[in-house]
Amino acid sequence: MNTPSHGILNLALLTTPAYPEATLSIVVRAILPDMLMFAMYFWAKCVRRQPEKQIWTEIYYQPLWQNLTHAFHSIPLKIIGIAIAYYLGYWQLTILLISALAHSFLDFPIDDAHRHFYPFSNYCFISLISYWNPKYHVRVVSFIERLLVLSATIYLFPLQDSWVSQSLLIIMNIVYWIEYLYIRLFRRCSQAMIESQIKSY
Repeated sequence: MNTPSHGILNLALLTTPAYPEATLSIVVRAILPDMLMFAMYFWAKCVRRQPEKQIWTEIYYQPLWQNLTHAFHSIPLKIIGIAIAYYLGYWQLTILLISALAHSFLDFPIDDAHRHFYPFSNYCFISLISYWNPKYHVRVVSFIERLLVLSATIYLFPLQDSWVSQSLLIIMNIVYWIEYLYIRLFRRCSQAMIESQIKSY
């Protein structure tokens, strides 16, 4: 699932008008597991000046990055963390870790085969649907994801007490749908041009 979607969906699942101060913890931890990947990309692309192909076929699969990524997506590690934080009375940390756990659950059915039970198991669930791979129903998954984000936005909008957060929700949805419609239109036009060229021969 796309990183911004995690922030909005987790907020819709976990937010409560009684504890508005928990909003930042929910959003931060919702996107934090993916931030490690962005850090890796920034380091490889901007610091090491490595090409895209090498980043996603070599660097990303190095043991260091793989183990860190799987640890950040680990369901049992988050459950253990939630239990400890709750026992010690750290409610902000508890909410933060619950949001992280929701991230893993949302990713599990459509993710890139993370080891979600690391370090206790190396099992990877290989999904038949994907949010990025065109070979695995990406159009349907992408459309459903955007519908979920839109529904979450409708629910969250009246709960926001800041015009900034309301504006961000609106902008996020506009960008999502423009991207989705543009990609579909672009692909249709490209396909039409290819078919036209084939027929001309």
